[in-house]
Amino acid sequence: DLSLELIGIKKVPGGSMEDSFLVEGVAFKKTFSYAGFEQQPKSFENPKVLLLNHELELKAEKENAEVKIENPEQYQAIVDAEWDIIYDKLNKIAESGAKIVLSVCPIGDLATQFFADRDIFCAGRVGKEDARRIGKATGAKIQTSLNRITPDVLGVCGKFEEIQVGNERYNIFKECPQSKTATIVLRGGAEQYIEEAERSLHDAIMIVRRAITHSSIVPGGGATEMELSRHLHDFSR
Repeated sequence: DLSLELIGIKKVPGGSMEDSFLVEGVAFKKTFSYAGFEQQPKSFENPKVLLLNHELELKAEKENAEVKIENPEQYQAIVDAEWDIIYDKLNKIAESGAKIVLSVCPIGDLATQFFADRDIFCAGRVGKEDARRIGKATGAKIQTSLNRITPDVLGVCGKFEEIQVGNERYNIFKECPQSKTATIVLRGGAEQYIEEAERSLHDAIMIVRRAITHSSIVPGGGATEMELSRHLHDFSR
């Protein structure tokens, strides 16, 4: 598969260009996290991966929303129902066996602590492009509902870890079985230098991709003109 979506390029200012490295898998920058995140494990071997497009946090009521009650017990029942709903979602995720939970939507502080207590890693607000690459690499299918989390929607990777890159932290998925993905992490002291390196890498990737898909090659450096000149010279004799 020569899809460009399987190749990611991440730019991390700082260090030198020699500090750049290749990840044979998927890497993305650590997303915003709540208290409790540091208690979660940061390394797994052969973990199951769950991808979500679903919020895991308690939401405030919409503006001007009204709930009419006749006694305080009814209000408490509404509050209890909200907590029951979120805990039901979290328990379903824990029972699925997933050790890594990623969502393109927010994952709140309650869910973050819930997962930390059960040695599950979670990250919310994951970029859609990164989520698609992780899905292609691990085989995980993005879920918009938690009602049917079956083994066939979970992905898997050989190794997962969170590492420090400059001033940033990155989540790394390696040994992904479903496809050959790669991520290039570019370093450099100046942003302009990193941008130029990215453009050069993109040009090189496109050339290699073109050479693989098309066996015919037209040489440069004036070689075509020199060959034509030779034929014309021979024809003129």
